[in-house]
Amino acid sequence: MSFYRHDAWQHLMGALVEVRKDGRIVREGLVDDVMPDSSALWIAGDGSRNRVLIEAAEGYEVWVDPRPLEGKRAYRMTSAVLQPRAARAHTATRPDRPATSAEQDPEPRC
Repeated sequence: MSFYRHDAWQHLMGALVEVRKDGRIVREGLVDDVMPDSSALWIAGDGSRNRVLIEAAEGYEVWVDPRPLEGKRAYRMTSAVLQPRAARAHTATRPDRPATSAEQDPEPRC
């Protein structure tokens, strides 16, 4: 699996993530809710673990493994969304190809 750090937490509602702090995985789970400014998110409770609030200001990082999703979120976890700067740089090196909407507007609207 190839996990990528994802700083735009507001786009992770319903995604499976790893939460890391100081390079260690501290929690894995489903994102239950997010703050619109990406300052915090909630990981859903599962089995013996309760729902937990994760705050960016406390040094937490959220990592995702891009994979195909079903339904209306099918294209949300693409590499262009996870790494918008890399997608724009790739377009700059290929002037023969018109930019896609994800490359023109790095902030997806889901």
